[in-house]
Amino acid sequence: MSFDVAAEAYDAFMGRWSRLLSVPFADFAEVRSGQTALDVGSGTGALTEVLVTRLGPVDVAAADPSAPFVGAMRERFPGVDVREAPAERLPFAVDSFDVTLAQLVVHFMPDPVAGIREMARVTRPGGVVAACVWDHGGQRGPLRDFWAAARTVVPDVDDESELPGTRQGHLEELFTAAGLLGIEATALTVTLQLASFEAWWEPFTRGVGPAGAFVRGLGEDARAALEAECRRRLPADGPFSLDGVAWAARGLA
Repeated sequence: MSFDVAAEAYDAFMGRWSRLLSVPFADFAEVRSGQTALDVGSGTGALTEVLVTRLGPVDVAAADPSAPFVGAMRERFPGVDVREAPAERLPFAVDSFDVTLAQLVVHFMPDPVAGIREMARVTRPGGVVAACVWDHGGQRGPLRDFWAAARTVVPDVDDESELPGTRQGHLEELFTAAGLLGIEATALTVTLQLASFEAWWEPFTRGVGPAGAFVRGLGEDARAALEAECRRRLPADGPFSLDGVAWAARGLA
């Protein structure tokens, strides 16, 4: 899924959004002092950092299938138990954590119901399982301008809008199918400040995720056309801001 990239590339591309989302997502999951927590699909550690701040490194664990990300995580958070593993096969014992979270991960799970069920397995009875995914289906996610421009270049491009959890209500459906109880949902909105169009565009060229893979796969002319269309849709000069909306759901194991 184009995440076998340097941690710095992810930080520049989606990490800038993940850092903004982590605090409201942790608040929604009611993460508080005295708990133990697992960050599933931890990426380069935006959510892990918030968990460590609230709980301390000894009470935080993380898992991600990307070897480069796991390596970066172990350097950044030496006191955290970081494992290289997918959500569907978490290498932790039953009832290990008070809260298990997946930020911007469910839509990339090969089997999201199995992944959420596995999250519940490692969470103590009555503990919280929580996940959030960008609202690509409603075109309110942070990549909406990029994918709208991409559709002018390749009309049938896979724009992530059909991925699991990216439309309203689907995360709750997945949580229900995974057997969670007391399911609640909300929308989380964050705002990113950007210095210029170039600051927004350059991270898309680093090959991260579906958007980065799409850019890398274009020929020179098509790539230039995509950049031009993005410039047409976004402020070309000076700083600007963009909002991103994510669906979030939580349930009890």
